[in-house]
Amino acid sequence: MRLEGKVALVTGAARGIGRGIALRFAAEGARVGILDLDEVACQSVVDEAHVNGGQAIALSADISQAAQVDAALAQLRERFGAIDALVNNAAVMPAGALHETNPADFDRCLAVNLRGTYLVSRGVIPGMLARGAGSIIHIASVTGLLGLPGIAAYSMSKGALIALTRAMSTDYAARGIRVNSISPGTIDSPMLHDFLAAQSDPASLRRDFDAMHPIGRVGTIVEVANVCLFLASDEASFVTGANYTVDGGISVKGEQPQD
Repeated sequence: MRLEGKVALVTGAARGIGRGIALRFAAEGARVGILDLDEVACQSVVDEAHVNGGQAIALSADISQAAQVDAALAQLRERFGAIDALVNNAAVMPAGALHETNPADFDRCLAVNLRGTYLVSRGVIPGMLARGAGSIIHIASVTGLLGLPGIAAYSMSKGALIALTRAMSTDYAARGIRVNSISPGTIDSPMLHDFLAAQSDPASLRRDFDAMHPIGRVGTIVEVANVCLFLASDEASFVTGANYTVDGGISVKGEQPQD
């Protein structure tokens, strides 16, 4: 029960990595806000947490809209109290090189991946400052560190999150708020499945993704959630401004899948 007594908020928690993090937090004693656009899927995650003895609440919001973010945060505080840990996980991943990315997809990527992170963090930080404690975790990506083909807008947004982690950590470290990021490699998740489905040869590309990780496979959602749990817990009390590459060694090897 490493998060017993804490209140956590996970964005993009209706499926994939966010869902895995939220369920792990609930299993470790946190009272968790499950925030996503998909209200029905959010409630499904809440129900799953309850079955396993956890506490959670479904929060439906478009995190790129300030009023919706503020309403969701107010609902979470009214139900569970002050927020101790925030995981900024919500993201969209348009496919394509830069010239292939249409303006609407580009704008939506930045609205969710960056503006959404800004709005949710902005709403949570004052309460953390008042208590002199808190943990904020941005889910970035190795695509923000490496040049991988076909996801220009997404890579840009994830690189920005890593830079934001450093900036926020220097602003808030002395005031009790730790800010870190996690950069997963390829993770066996719905986002990966959606990306592969849009490619000309999904099976071949999946084999390439497995092979390019020195460990020999893509990662699992649980493996990302484990690191997130550590950063949200008091065990990480001396950790801030760090970017954890949970990537099976790909950022060291630095290889890319070939078209």
